[in-house]
Amino acid sequence: MTADTVPRLGNLPAEPNSFVGRERDLGDLALLLENVRALTLCGPGGIGKTRLATRLGWQLAGEFPDGVWLVEFADTTDAALVPARIAAALGVVEEADRPAVATLVDALRGRQLLLILDTCEHVVEAIADLARDLIAGCPRLRLVATSREPLRVRGETVWRVPPLSLPSPAMTALALPASADEAALDAAAAHEAVRLFLDRAAALRPGFTLTAENGPQIVQLCRTLDGVPLAIELAAARVRALSVEQIAARIDDRFRLLASGDRTAPPRQQTLLAAVDWSYELLTPDEQVLLRRLSVFTGWSLEMAEQVCADDLIGAERILDLLAALIDKSLVTLEEEVRGDARYRLLDTIREYAATRLAAAGEHDEFRRRHRDHLLHAIEAVVGKAFVRSGLPWSQQIELYHQIAAENLHAALVYSLDTADAEAGLRLCSALRSLWVVQGDVTEGLGWFARFLSLDAWVPARVRIRALMLGAELAFEHQEYALARQRADAAVAMWTVCRTACPAGGQRILALISLRAGRMEESLTLADAAVASAREYRDEWDEGLALVARAAILRVAQLLDAAQESYEAALELLTGNNGWGVAHALYGFGNLARARRDNAAALRHFRSALELFRQLGARTEMARCLAGIGRISLADGDLAAATASLAESLELSVATGQRLGIARGLEALAGLAAAREDDVTAVRLEGAATALRDSIGPRSAAVQARLDEQLAPAHQRLGQNAAVSLLAEGRRLSTHEAVRFALTAAAPPARERTPARADGGSPPGLPSGGGYVSASTAGNAAAAGSSSGNSGSSGGATAAPLGGSGALSGPAALIPASVLTARERQIALLIARGLSNKAIADELVISPATAARHVANILAKLGLSSRAQVAAWTVDQRAAGFSDPGAPR
Repeated sequence: MTADTVPRLGNLPAEPNSFVGRERDLGDLALLLENVRALTLCGPGGIGKTRLATRLGWQLAGEFPDGVWLVEFADTTDAALVPARIAAALGVVEEADRPAVATLVDALRGRQLLLILDTCEHVVEAIADLARDLIAGCPRLRLVATSREPLRVRGETVWRVPPLSLPSPAMTALALPASADEAALDAAAAHEAVRLFLDRAAALRPGFTLTAENGPQIVQLCRTLDGVPLAIELAAARVRALSVEQIAARIDDRFRLLASGDRTAPPRQQTLLAAVDWSYELLTPDEQVLLRRLSVFTGWSLEMAEQVCADDLIGAERILDLLAALIDKSLVTLEEEVRGDARYRLLDTIREYAATRLAAAGEHDEFRRRHRDHLLHAIEAVVGKAFVRSGLPWSQQIELYHQIAAENLHAALVYSLDTADAEAGLRLCSALRSLWVVQGDVTEGLGWFARFLSLDAWVPARVRIRALMLGAELAFEHQEYALARQRADAAVAMWTVCRTACPAGGQRILALISLRAGRMEESLTLADAAVASAREYRDEWDEGLALVARAAILRVAQLLDAAQESYEAALELLTGNNGWGVAHALYGFGNLARARRDNAAALRHFRSALELFRQLGARTEMARCLAGIGRISLADGDLAAATASLAESLELSVATGQRLGIARGLEALAGLAAAREDDVTAVRLEGAATALRDSIGPRSAAVQARLDEQLAPAHQRLGQNAAVSLLAEGRRLSTHEAVRFALTAAAPPARERTPARADGGSPPGLPSGGGYVSASTAGNAAAAGSSSGNSGSSGGATAAPLGGSGALSGPAALIPASVLTARERQIALLIARGLSNKAIADELVISPATAARHVANILAKLGLSSRAQVAAWTVDQRAAGFSDPGAPR
């Protein structure tokens, strides 16, 4: 048949429903087709390749006088039939004794048309051969293919179809409170994934709209489903029978929930499972093996895949080629490089599917163990280089810990617990204690230490002693002093029988606990013992920390010259070892200079320590340094600088859940208010701080005397009756209310604002463009927090964190959602949904006792007294970063 018999205009089907989003993609693709002959839209099943190609065809129909033609290959399994399928769609009749491809080329040679070849992956080689001939013989033809892997023909441009745009984690539950204004809702609805859900849901339930009540769940659903259009449409279809809240509650079992779709759609698109099954069945056997094994990762490098996934079935030398094939077939995503190494990940839906295949193959336990062992060895190697002099440069130490922090460490811990492997679990805990302190997951760390220490299993003495000491450090940071003493005592007692590990860490914690109890002589004796033990074991790191603790004790005892000598000795040992220890020594020098009333030297030392702590994102210590800077600025009469530093310090204390730090911050801002003669604010804050002190222990005599001196003028100006009334008002404020009031009252006029940094920028390790509304510099936001404690006036270093800041982003708030750890944020969302402790335990696969402990921690951190108040708090928050962190993204 000749070309003249080819019908014009094409055969594009009418669109079955409204096309949502992809405006930018369509514009970019249209521009590409002006300059390229062949364009392949690649992506995993359900990502919307066919719909995008069809929409592109309709958009460009006017530019192709000979039409836009769609040829589908979903039901074609015989590669030999590919040319005939295209010829039939175009109305080209095959000629006897002549290849169909030659007939097609002749028929289309002079035509200006757009040919869309849909679902090419299972006959990709045949289509590639045909496309090559069409491109060479038909100069006015443009070709668009949709496939889960490229055609790999000359002149082809591959376009990776991205997921629909998603709201940030900040737009989940707390970013859409019950009182949300239209702007907040519009911000969520502007994202393509949300728009698609709303459009499809409204088609089934007329009048369905985004509201403050369902918004958080819709946003979370779209994020959980990775912005994959098929999954979102299937989820939206469930609104016929379920509320959005019910859909969100069941989405963890997404393959069962999303198992009913459009009966008229191709079978591979009717359910989410069918879509992923289709991709999996097209893989070679070895590609299937690697894909299912990769499910143990959340993200990985090539080296990690080679070490964990290779065996006799697929050797390490083949991993790269197989991984590249999985990338080509849109099942593995290539991420940004980390320290020069490419990183990869699976979409959550693909990972969940691959994990079921791993279990079905009987390999689940084996590769979970391999993954755990790899991470354990990796993090122990990093820790082994981190606390020795002349080891890795400080910048490299930070990079390595950032890299380790991104791995699926929770899975490694869970596997160790599931298999009752106490030794591996305690080694993991000991290696991770630094990350837990920096990232604000002290409560999480304490829980893991407790689980593994309670296992009835033999553990080498050196492993148990070290775990007891580091568990004591976490308990001290958490202000659980009885538990800290119990663990430290046990470690030291065990050491007296089996001297396989240096006991200096336990002795140092016991010294700091004695200092807090006011037992100065005992405290100094224990610190001296810690120094001696570290020297016996030639452990310069522990010796340096012990000297810092000893110096702090001497400073509190007013033996300032002796304290100076101890700090100097500590700094000499710690320099060239680890920046965390150096920063603690510098902070100690700052406190020593304050004791000598040398404010200029104190500011210099605090600022030097602050810079190091900022590099880590170590918010607890940053808060202490900023508090010191603020108090000195207040004493020097620089109220603007004092406001900036004290406000940021309080924000960080809230973000890390430090009740003692919050109390001290309220006291410092009370003193600032008194200096401004804002007497009402000063005395209210005094009352709020006193109420908080009642729950954690009274002020020392020195602290009480200093506060009385600062606030005496305010009391005199107000009069006794007014002061008593304001104190009572302050005592009735919750922690949440007190901090909100303090930061709002502290904010000076814009002309007075002084950034905490001399350059006015955001501090290293923290983001710009976000943060809290307060007197401190915009952007000085903090990461997801802990209930970490405070080593108080001792200034003693406890743990030695090196890991990332996990910085906060999103809308501003005075009481950030990051006051809670990742797990506590997850549980707060479940409380807001009305779940009981048992229901929470069932949902998160934890014990009811663990759930109850988390709920108690949430109540304590927020200063609330009931679950109803927690629920109200969750829907009232606009703080950035509050989301359900069920899986890393």
